[in-house]
Amino acid sequence: MSVLKTILDRKNLSFCIFFIIFSFIATIFSELFLGGLSTSFIKILGKTLMLCLAAIALDLVWGYCGILSLGHFAFFAIGGYIIGMWLMYERTKEIIIQASLEQIIPPTSEELKEAIGSQIFGVVGGSEIPFLWVFADYLWVHLFFIVLIPGLIALVFGWLAFRSRVTGVYLSILTQAMTLALSLYLFQNDSGLRGNNGLSGLQNIPGLSEVDQSIISILFLWASTVALILGFIIATSVARSKLGNLMLGIRDDENRIRFLGYNVEAYKLFVFIISAVMASIAGALYYPQAGIVNPTELAPIASIYLAVWVSIGGRGKLIGAVLGAAFVSLVSSFFTSGKIPNLDLGFFVISWVDWWLVILGLSFVAVTLFAPGGLLGALWFLVRKGMRNG
Repeated sequence: MSVLKTILDRKNLSFCIFFIIFSFIATIFSELFLGGLSTSFIKILGKTLMLCLAAIALDLVWGYCGILSLGHFAFFAIGGYIIGMWLMYERTKEIIIQASLEQIIPPTSEELKEAIGSQIFGVVGGSEIPFLWVFADYLWVHLFFIVLIPGLIALVFGWLAFRSRVTGVYLSILTQAMTLALSLYLFQNDSGLRGNNGLSGLQNIPGLSEVDQSIISILFLWASTVALILGFIIATSVARSKLGNLMLGIRDDENRIRFLGYNVEAYKLFVFIISAVMASIAGALYYPQAGIVNPTELAPIASIYLAVWVSIGGRGKLIGAVLGAAFVSLVSSFFTSGKIPNLDLGFFVISWVDWWLVILGLSFVAVTLFAPGGLLGALWFLVRKGMRNG
C-alpha cells in the first residue's frame, strides 16, 4: 500500500507521466517515424536516463544517509561488464555458427568454444575462455548476477567500513580506493575481461542481428524509461518511509541515532546495498547503448563527476539528482561533440572540447556558493518569487 501511495502521489505521478511523454515524443521524432532525431541521439537520451538512475542511487546514500561514496561508478560499470559478457559471447557465437554453415562438416562443441575464445581473447593473445565466463551462455544467470555481485561487493565493503565506524572523508577515500583497485585489476590482460580493450560490440543484440539499430535504440530508450521510473519510485518509497526518517537522522547526527538504540550500521548497510544494485542495473542498460565498456569507466574521476551532477541538481532531492544528471550529461554531449566552433579570442583559442571540464568545475563552484539547494532549489525559488510578485 505504501508503494501504491507513493506512485499516486501528485509529484511522483507527474514525474512518471513526464518521462513517459518524453519517451513517446522522442519515439515519434526518431528515424523510425518522422525522422527528426538521429539514432545516435536517441541512444544519448537513453544513456542519459540511466545516468539519472545512477544519480538517484548516489543521492539515496549521500543526500539522505550522508554517505559520500566516490566509488559508485564502479557498481555502474560492473553492471555493464556483466551484461557485456553475455552480449559479446552470444554475438560471437552467432557469427561463428553462421560462418560454419558453409562448411561440410559442422564444428564440434569444443571447436566452437575454441573459435569463440580465439575471437574474443585473441586481442590479448589468448584463445581459451576464462573460468569467469563459465555462465556466459546463460542470460538469466547474468541478469541475476547484475543484482547479486554488486550487492555482495557492497555488503562486504559496507560491513567492513561501517562496523569500523569509518565516516566522512575517510569513507569517501576508501570508496575511491575500492574503485581504483578494481580499475587497475581490469586493466590487466589476464583479468579475463580483455584488459584495457574492454568488451565491445555490445550494441549488437544476439538474436536481433537483422533488426535495425533505429528500432533497438527505441527499445532501449523505453527500457531505460521504465527502469528510471521504477528506480525513482523505489527510492522515493525508501526516503518517505520510517527508514527514510532514520536515514536523515543518521546523516545529521549519527551518534544521536545510535544513542536512541538503533543499529546505525545495519541501516547504512541496507541502503548502501540498495543503492549499489540500482547503479548496477543502470550500467547494465547504459553500456549496450554505448556499445563498449572498458576499465576507464571505473576511473575514480567518473564517480566524482556523478557526485558533482547530484550536487548541481540538488543533493537530498531525488528529482534534483535527476535534473542535475540530465542537464550536465546533455550539455556535456553538446560541448564535447566537436560540432561547436572554437572561440578565437585573438590571443587565445578556446576549444570547447578541452574547456568543458573547466566549465563544469566553475558551475559546481557557482552552485555551491550561490545556490546551495542546486538547480532544483534555484528553480523552486524563482517559481515562488514569481508567484508572490504575481
